[in-house]
Amino acid sequence: MDNNAILGPVATLALWSMIMWVWMYATRLPAMRRAKIDTANLVGGTGQNLENVLPPQVQWKAHNYNHLMEQPTVFYAVAIALAVGGMGGGLNAQIAWAYVALRIVHSLVQVTVNRVMWRFLVFALASIALIALCLHAFMGFVLH
Repeated sequence: MDNNAILGPVATLALWSMIMWVWMYATRLPAMRRAKIDTANLVGGTGQNLENVLPPQVQWKAHNYNHLMEQPTVFYAVAIALAVGGMGGGLNAQIAWAYVALRIVHSLVQVTVNRVMWRFLVFALASIALIALCLHAFMGFVLH
């Protein structure tokens, strides 16, 4: 069994996060120009300042990018711990792939139709996968 197999999903989610970063700015910067925001002279501020200025469909990309910086940090930590601990193959790698696939689906739902119940369902399923990985790590490292 390849105990580093779980690192494939880690790399994939990291790359997906960067794809969302590009998508966010590819839509946000033109929207800022259309909103007549003088980015050349803009000082300070945060993305939150754009909430009531840019169209919601533009902001959805930024919201999703922020979401990819939240819960997935737990995924990265537990996946790397499982790999280092020799438990990153088999079922754990499969669960990690499921988590990443669900997070990508979550992104696509959020940045396109943004139906909250659809997002919640996919997020809940991804969270269950993440809980399973956390439990496996706990059982392997603490209860061994």
